[in-house]
Amino acid sequence: MTFLTETEPPRGIAIPVLDGIRRIVARNRGPMTYHGTNTYLIDAPGGVAVLDPGPLDEEHALEVRDAAGAPITHILITHAHHDHIGNAAALQALTGAPVYAYPKNAVGIVPDVPLHNGDEIIGMTCLHTPGHAPDHLCFLRPDGIVFSGDHVMSWRSTVVSPPHGSMAAYMNSIRLLLDRGGVLYLPGHGPPLPDPMKAVRKLYTRRSEREREVVAALAQTPRSVADMADELYGNISEALRPAAERNLTAHLIKLAQDGLAIEDDGLWRSA
Repeated sequence: MTFLTETEPPRGIAIPVLDGIRRIVARNRGPMTYHGTNTYLIDAPGGVAVLDPGPLDEEHALEVRDAAGAPITHILITHAHHDHIGNAAALQALTGAPVYAYPKNAVGIVPDVPLHNGDEIIGMTCLHTPGHAPDHLCFLRPDGIVFSGDHVMSWRSTVVSPPHGSMAAYMNSIRLLLDRGGVLYLPGHGPPLPDPMKAVRKLYTRRSEREREVVAALAQTPRSVADMADELYGNISEALRPAAERNLTAHLIKLAQDGLAIEDDGLWRSA
């Protein structure tokens, strides 16, 4: 699929996205985070909801509080990776707002208010979309706007990293998003994603193709994940190679669960 780019965003200020939605980009630029985590400010009854307060950064927390322009009433979390939830405690200390998130995550963080699949919060429907993380939530508005977190992004494909990431769960969650529809995705990193259903279908097709490529590779000879990365990803940069190997490992674990692959002393082969 074709990925989008954007110029380096300004820091410390709220950038208008749509009517009632702004974003502040955190200062955690990197190969896995693009320009940084998008912290969204969403107009809500009685104030403003903050979605994904970003990594631990007191300056960013102060900027989010000041940019809100109204009381912060909710702190919503898409998933408990540090670049999304790390600043939640700092922002809560500044505002007193409760933290809303899926109740079971890999790092043991307990939200003030648990959210489950199908729950409604500030007019949005919570969609439990595990795969990238077991606790991942997307938030669907009635107008078709989806806050997609790291499940579907515009600037690159999502890393699925075992043991907490699951390719089987990820593919199921992609099908859930296809069933629910949407007109615009607002991801956890990078610019808005227009025509998201086209992008999600391409994403599902590409992941399915990758699985078939892995099956074909295993049919030739037993090999390591590193060997398969060399074959399937070509001249990938060293910065992105660990992510490629984690994705391959997730595919292999799914194939093992499906009875199609076996791992023995670091080498994978067809079952």
